[in-house]
Amino acid sequence: MIVSLLLFFIIFGVLVTTHELGHFLIAKANNIRVLEFFVGMGPVLFKKQKGETLYSIRLLPIGGACRFEGEDDIDGEDHGYDERSFPNANVWARIAVLFAGPFFNFITAMIIAIIVVANTNWSFPVIKGFTEGNSAGAEAGLQEGDLIVAVDGEKIHLSSEIMLISQFSKGGVMHIDYERDGEIRRAELKPTYSEEDDRYYMGIYLGQYEKITGLKVIPYAWYDLLYYFKATYRSLALLVQGRLTLGDVSGPVGMVKIVDDQYEAASQYGASTVIFTMLELMVLLSVNLGVMNLLPFPALDGGRLVFQFIEVLRGKPVPREKEGMVHLVGMVALMAFMVVVVISDVSKFMQ
Repeated sequence: MIVSLLLFFIIFGVLVTTHELGHFLIAKANNIRVLEFFVGMGPVLFKKQKGETLYSIRLLPIGGACRFEGEDDIDGEDHGYDERSFPNANVWARIAVLFAGPFFNFITAMIIAIIVVANTNWSFPVIKGFTEGNSAGAEAGLQEGDLIVAVDGEKIHLSSEIMLISQFSKGGVMHIDYERDGEIRRAELKPTYSEEDDRYYMGIYLGQYEKITGLKVIPYAWYDLLYYFKATYRSLALLVQGRLTLGDVSGPVGMVKIVDDQYEAASQYGASTVIFTMLELMVLLSVNLGVMNLLPFPALDGGRLVFQFIEVLRGKPVPREKEGMVHLVGMVALMAFMVVVVISDVSKFMQ
């Protein structure tokens, strides 16, 4: 568990740093004053003032921030900020700064995905078998060796994409496009419902592992990133619909458990497997962090972006004290939600 905890600190530290670095670099490029750049939360372990910015590392590696001058005023007073303060910067510069954090997460995920794809085998969605008994895939006329290329018009490049679609299926007929003997064919598949698991199954086993080489690594890295993007927003949709519960949400403690499970499973195959398993996990978490921060919720980058676009439409900003109060309430709500998630994680961890 100590190794897993260390790996979690490294992974999350890198992802938070790249996120905040995006905000920082674009702010500097737009001549916006950055008062503080810090990684971590809680007590300060290290700090250094360089120019107008205080750089610091804090005890708990579960967050970070770039603090801009005048960003969250809630008193409505005129503090005499100059043109380099955040609220007095051009609105499009502010939009660029806020979007840069999540964008850097996606860039980080893409870079890591390229490394992973170039050094591991890709799982092509080739049928290698069927479940015993009532297999929806076999009944639809699919055969071993068929390469699935699309499901309901959605292009497929990775075996996991099929499993994702199957997991979120509501039981409707699936239109499967597949390649057999160089010819593209179509089948209609009606997934089978499992009362035990409360979900639908296609009844097929997938996976033909091959190495991706040359420039093909780049598009396949994009497919990897796109898969995690789909998994994230579809999971959020299920959460909103009530098909997922709080027990399905993981906070820092739950993420440590995920890292530990991945580490234990990979460690028996050697150090290289551990490294690439952790890098693949970083792709998932980096995409997840980017998507979550773009949600239009107060205090998140997405919530702040909403106010900037309102300003674009109105031709004038929302009063700073009102925007600041909304983000303050949002931050309190997020902290309360995080406490609940941590308690849930701990209870699952202790079981």
